[in-house]
Amino acid sequence: MSSTPNGGDVDLNADVGESFGRWELGDDAALLPHLTSANVACGFHAGDPLVLRRTCELAAEHGVVIGAQVGYRDLAGFGRRFIDVPAAELEADVLYQLAALDGLARAAGSRVAYLKPHGALYHAVSAHPDQAAAVIAAVQAYGGLPVLGLAGSSFLAAVEAAGLEAVGEGFVDRAYLPDGGLVPRSEPGAVLTDPAAVAAQAVRLAASAGVRSLCVHGDSPGAPELAAAVRAALSSAGVAVEPFA
Repeated sequence: MSSTPNGGDVDLNADVGESFGRWELGDDAALLPHLTSANVACGFHAGDPLVLRRTCELAAEHGVVIGAQVGYRDLAGFGRRFIDVPAAELEADVLYQLAALDGLARAAGSRVAYLKPHGALYHAVSAHPDQAAAVIAAVQAYGGLPVLGLAGSSFLAAVEAAGLEAVGEGFVDRAYLPDGGLVPRSEPGAVLTDPAAVAAQAVRLAASAGVRSLCVHGDSPGAPELAAAVRAALSSAGVAVEPFA
């Protein structure tokens, strides 16, 4: 059995709802059945209202927990460019995204159950305390939700200090640096695409202290196949896949 800190269970999440208009990204319909949690874009870095509504409906249909994946207001850069947003503005932006997606989720018979920063914001909240505080303040203003972030990060420590539930995640399809950070996407080998390698990394991460959720990127090549391989490998390792929220 796995030594996961939550009794041998681990969540499997992915970034979905990232298509925009006629521009399609990922195969959410094929990916969602393999997941327990879905990080749904909120329209700032990706996704339009119709895409987001349909994604929430599809998640609800499969019994997948919905999370708000909030990002910088950066459609052109897919939210992967750092923006030095003033704290008050960032707090309002995050609150706006969270509330909008929650409305669409509730219309689908579900709700937003957690929040996860996206892309550059995901990394910025561990390097810029003011931006971390802004994201946390937005979650608190909405009544408080679990927050998903990089396991062992200073951001999750701040989330816990604020009295919110901090959920550590690991990335099954990203290469790691020796210090526990992610290899920048600009470097060769940063994204793992071989199902066997991804599955093996998932099993290793599931046994790591502080990791309660595993992420496969919805825009990774063959994401549904990768998620299926992860589920199969975790099952073989005796690890149950269950949502954390």
